[in-house]
Amino acid sequence: MLLKSKFKLATVIGIVLSMLSLLVHLFLANYSAGGITRYSLHMDDVLPFGPRPRPRRLWGPLNTLDHLHPYAKPRKIYPAPDYHNGFIYAKIYGGFEKIQSSICDLVAVARLLNATLVIPEIQATTRARGISSKFKSFSYLYDEDHFISALSSDVAIVRGLPKDLREARKKIKFPTVSPKNSATPEYYVTEVLPKLSKSKVIGIIVNGGKCLQSILPASLEEFQRLRCRVAFHALKFRPEIRALGNQIVSRLRVSGRPYLSYHPGLLRDTLAFHGCAELFQDIHTELIQYRRNQMIKRGTVKEQLSVDSVSRKINGSCPLMPEEVGLLLQALGYPSTTIIYLAGSETFGGQRILIPLRAMYANLVDRTSVCSQRELSDLVGPEAPLASNMAHPPPPKSEKELIDEWKRAGPRPRPLPPPPARPYYAHEKVGWYGWIGENDTEPDPSPIEFRRQAHRLLWDALDYFVSVEADAFFPGFHNDGSGWPDYSSLIMGHRLYQTPSGITYRPDRKTIAALLENVSDHRYHPPRNWTLAARQHLNNSASVEGIVKSAMLSKPVSFLAHPLPECSCRTPKSPGVQSTKDSHGRLLFGGEEECPDWMVHSLAMVSTKNNEPQNEDYDGELPEDDSSQDTQQESDRSDMNKSSEQDEEMDPDD
Repeated sequence: MLLKSKFKLATVIGIVLSMLSLLVHLFLANYSAGGITRYSLHMDDVLPFGPRPRPRRLWGPLNTLDHLHPYAKPRKIYPAPDYHNGFIYAKIYGGFEKIQSSICDLVAVARLLNATLVIPEIQATTRARGISSKFKSFSYLYDEDHFISALSSDVAIVRGLPKDLREARKKIKFPTVSPKNSATPEYYVTEVLPKLSKSKVIGIIVNGGKCLQSILPASLEEFQRLRCRVAFHALKFRPEIRALGNQIVSRLRVSGRPYLSYHPGLLRDTLAFHGCAELFQDIHTELIQYRRNQMIKRGTVKEQLSVDSVSRKINGSCPLMPEEVGLLLQALGYPSTTIIYLAGSETFGGQRILIPLRAMYANLVDRTSVCSQRELSDLVGPEAPLASNMAHPPPPKSEKELIDEWKRAGPRPRPLPPPPARPYYAHEKVGWYGWIGENDTEPDPSPIEFRRQAHRLLWDALDYFVSVEADAFFPGFHNDGSGWPDYSSLIMGHRLYQTPSGITYRPDRKTIAALLENVSDHRYHPPRNWTLAARQHLNNSASVEGIVKSAMLSKPVSFLAHPLPECSCRTPKSPGVQSTKDSHGRLLFGGEEECPDWMVHSLAMVSTKNNEPQNEDYDGELPEDDSSQDTQQESDRSDMNKSSEQDEEMDPDD
């Protein structure tokens, strides 16, 4: 009897201790992570025990570009002006990429006119009702104190107009201008400066993402470096964004392996502008066409409403679909366990369009995958609740009300009443498609939609930070030809400035479309020669050849997309690089000045410190990636009658 009681007591104690241990573990997990995430990396597939090497062909660095280094400091005497002609205040309309580019232009314009710049207003935040009161317009994204101090030797910047001028501005007593995207310095000197000198205050409204032409005359080369100092040094995100961005980067690299960032570029406005509606189906095509019709009415689009989307895609005017990007990454040799970070706050088509890419790369994650909901809400800050604009169902009727309604319905016999309408659920009212089933006209944005637009700025800023720090970057759409700055091009320009030797792919969509057309019947089992052709094109796009080709298209549109050679320098022992110029004789690559001695000395110390042997050329993970080995094997084959463009490993149906 005594033995049974001791056994029961030990069992009870074991159960109690197990419950306590479980509660402690749940508490610690919830406290440390700030909530339970909905998705986690496939760590068992990503990394076994111990470090793994980094193949140079996939993750870099590129030897042909490691002699370039960021250097945006003034090269000539560049004193700050002793006087100012007045104040410039600005309103910026548009998304994150337009805000980032516009601020750099406004600082350059303020320096050109010797004016004091009032910190610009971001209209996407001022129009949003109920965003966190902790932040003002500019401080919603950027660190105001750092912005002012970093440019103190270049431009005088203030947080607001003096009190008397602020009252006059409310009464609209000051002139405002809305310059074109390609406004020249002469326009500001001849048109804007006289108005500024007369009124002492002038407003600038920026709509297209730019207010100054991208390529400036050679005499204004220091203004180009000023743009680089603004974009890459002064425009620092507020501490909360940087802290969460660093946490995301650490979590992506916790396995010891690098990660690739991918921005699809599937935006509704972009697809409507280029006429890519037929790449989608059903309601998405209708939504794109509706937006395109709006652009035609505003004069933004000068073409017809209906165009051949297939021909546009073959011409390279449409983004690469996620499925196509997955096939290209496979052709490059990225294994299926590669960690891919999905950047951008908007992916038109939603998760359905990402299914093929996720099937090829299971470790496709985004900010919602690697961050908890609490961390994202802390980034937004405390916000007042807004009334929902969802349609509420009618209140239920009692049995007595139903009987009275039946008695008042009229004489019998009568037809049966129509069946009740299907109720609309909350998820059917969220997003662009909430109105399409009921109305032919898109409703005006609600307060909740304005708030979501402000939130998208935060998500774009967070993903921008993660993409710049990524080991490799692949754009789904860049150099779109619209004349507006695009998100991917800004990331590519920042990476080219900060880490020129990093892997940044710049695919030619026209060439890619032709390659994919050749294997349209067997994309998932392409012949070996197709894989080598796609790999060669993408590797060339990440090298000097791709940089020069991309610069000819991107630099006339946005200087920040290609800040070379003005904002870079080269080490004295760099290999001989042939200078490349555009059709107007302007340098695009190879004309960088030598780095100063103090910088060369510091770079040498860093190089010595990091000069540890690394298996960067490891081929064990992907033995089939060595194209030179494949060529040697093919040359040794006994069948000498076959064409050199064929091989025996191609698909049998080829």
